[in-house]
Amino acid sequence: MVEKFLTVPPFECAWREDLKFQEAGRGCVAFDAFACNDVTLVFRENVGSQGYHYKRDSSPHYTIILGSHRNRRLRIEVNGKTVVDAAGVGLCCSNSFQSYWISIYDGFISIGNGKYPFQDVVFQWSDSHPNCNVQYIGLSSWDKHVKYRNVNVLSLTHTLMPLSKHMLFGDYQVEEDDIAATADKQLHMDYDNWGLKNFLESWDLSDMLFIVGPEERPVPAHKSILAASGSFSFCSSFAITLPTVSYQLLHALLHYIYTGWTEIPHEQLDSLRILSLQFQVMPLVKQCEEIMERLKADIKLFETGKNVELTYPCIGPHRSTLPSLPVSIQRLGQLKLSGQYSDVDIYIESYGFVARAHRIVLSLWSIPFAKMFTNGMSESMSSEVTLRDVPPEAFKAMLDFFYDGQLNEEIIDSGSLLLQLLLLADRFGVTCLHQECCKMLLECLSQDSVCPLLQVVSSIPSCRLVKETLQRRISMNFDYFISASNDFVLLDDTTFFNIIKHPDLTVTSEEKVLNAILMFGMNAKELFGWEVVDQLIIHSKPELLFGERLQIVYDLLSFVRFPLLQHSLLDKMQNSNIFRHIPVLRSLVHEALNCVKHELGRPESENNVRFQHRRSSYKELQYICDGDDHGVLYFAGTSYGEHQWVNPLLAESKKITITASSPHSRYTDPKVLVSRTYQGTCFAGPRVENGHNCSWWMVDLGQDHQLMCNFYTMRQDGSKAFPRCWNIQGSVDGKNWRDLRVHENDRTVCKPGQFASWPIVGPNALLPFRYFRVVLTGPTTDATNPWNFCICYLELYGYFL
Repeated sequence: MVEKFLTVPPFECAWREDLKFQEAGRGCVAFDAFACNDVTLVFRENVGSQGYHYKRDSSPHYTIILGSHRNRRLRIEVNGKTVVDAAGVGLCCSNSFQSYWISIYDGFISIGNGKYPFQDVVFQWSDSHPNCNVQYIGLSSWDKHVKYRNVNVLSLTHTLMPLSKHMLFGDYQVEEDDIAATADKQLHMDYDNWGLKNFLESWDLSDMLFIVGPEERPVPAHKSILAASGSFSFCSSFAITLPTVSYQLLHALLHYIYTGWTEIPHEQLDSLRILSLQFQVMPLVKQCEEIMERLKADIKLFETGKNVELTYPCIGPHRSTLPSLPVSIQRLGQLKLSGQYSDVDIYIESYGFVARAHRIVLSLWSIPFAKMFTNGMSESMSSEVTLRDVPPEAFKAMLDFFYDGQLNEEIIDSGSLLLQLLLLADRFGVTCLHQECCKMLLECLSQDSVCPLLQVVSSIPSCRLVKETLQRRISMNFDYFISASNDFVLLDDTTFFNIIKHPDLTVTSEEKVLNAILMFGMNAKELFGWEVVDQLIIHSKPELLFGERLQIVYDLLSFVRFPLLQHSLLDKMQNSNIFRHIPVLRSLVHEALNCVKHELGRPESENNVRFQHRRSSYKELQYICDGDDHGVLYFAGTSYGEHQWVNPLLAESKKITITASSPHSRYTDPKVLVSRTYQGTCFAGPRVENGHNCSWWMVDLGQDHQLMCNFYTMRQDGSKAFPRCWNIQGSVDGKNWRDLRVHENDRTVCKPGQFASWPIVGPNALLPFRYFRVVLTGPTTDATNPWNFCICYLELYGYFL
């Protein structure tokens, strides 16, 4: 502060050593001025003399004139040259002192009216060739006296905190230690714990003040948060004055609103209740009253001098985000719809206006938004923000999440929008939204969307767990993903490498691993086997076929376990063109043939995985003929090859479970289906599912086993209720079913006691399932009981894990 007021005569300039920016080129000056015209401030690199005048200054400087041309214009001069001459802006008042502020940040000049910097901005201009060395401030005039008072030079810290942190209010000033502590806190931002608590009594984004106690201590707050928490009368005033309320009491109230909990000496509980009631913060009022009632009942519950803690009740762990705070989601939504107290208009490039929003709401969820609005740059001063490379619908969905704290059903049902939202959440550091999107994507994931999703998330560090989950899913269902489509060839080299070397890689043949590597290397447009590459290489070279992926192909070939291939296939490879043209493959095939020739289970090195069966290897259970003993259910009856066959449902330790759509009875007996004995009457009765009749028999292989089913057999019981419309289905969880084969008007079964078998083909035959069921989807040929599914035998075949 300078003297009570300072009068600058015409054509003079007042300089003081303490009127300087702490950091060259960056700072703000707030002041009051009484003048008819030409309130003039000069910013230069060194202190000038009393007789200095900017018109005679040849050194680098900025000059800002408020009320130039007889109080009609705003002028900005750079080194004596006029660069801004705007009419009707920043005018003076000749009747009383008027408050102004001017900030400079690396040539970006902002000018505003009022006591509070960054409030009431009237003009901004950016110097294309900024002078970043100006530091000293001169108070000048033109042809009439100008009176200055309350001149306050405000600093910008290296963290670019808003200038309002350094303002004077009455006799209270934010201490430099407090500033340094805040700066240090911002340098160590914790994305996981970020929330509204970071803005408690912070000047950041504040748009109102409480003036508390006789000392008139200013306490900053945010209108939108308070309006959604209670009933605070803002009217047109910037401040709410509470002369009889102590700072400690107001702090307890604000702490409860901003963090969801507070503490206070129990002697002040009633005062806190009264203050909460005054502003209609009803959850806190209720809690104060409840504790006061307990105090009346037993004063010994609370020790004298100890603080009472009050915590806002919420579901789940307490976090400093909206669902955990006494902030009404409904009221906040109304503020969003009405635009009341909004302080930023959001635009998206090439789209236009999106919404009127509240900086504090965006910032409490997102550190990048908080930095954008508080870094002293143009976004923090402008009431408009334009975002680039942002999908509009996804941004609107994220904005909705900011105001209600949850995803709506439409987003969850839209996979593409959910993915865009995940990318936005990652970009803007919205941890809660990011976690929710990851969870929803994995829950709603279909087999066909795994590879496309993995392509997107593989480059996002924060999606590491999603990436690892998808890689493992592909590894464990490798046959399906390399046979259903060629999406896997679009994965990046590192991701595909991780899949091939994954310890849980599950495949029915090492030949398929070889095929996948060659297709990936060629970035294949269609699916094919190694024989196709063998023909192509006759008229080409590996360098031309595989291009940039040649080295990754060579590296991946070592993960193919050639010794596990059939000897005849190895012989065929030995005579192939790829054997002659690809040295790595030639060496590996030689090694495998030598192993087979000398009947070695593995070479001298016990750790050479190429000679070991994979940990998750399938046993092939191949259909031979109707009623054979090669199926899965028969295999379960031998405890998977441990002893002679017994009915698996009568064994001491049951390996499988079979259930029916109707209750167990004399003629609905699951053990009949695996008894291998003909039964004259055996049926599953009908039940209603999703509003439709259906009858089914279901097999559960147990939690440790899965089957890639490629064939199945049924046997009709002694009745003439022949099925015509039915499906065989597979499921991982017993709830969500996938059709493996659909039978429509199938007349194969036409005799009592008849066996019938069908293959299962296509990509679904390469998916492993724990649960299987045959389900009747249409009436049988029996008019009396058309929905009885009458079979007395069932067997499944394929690759068993």
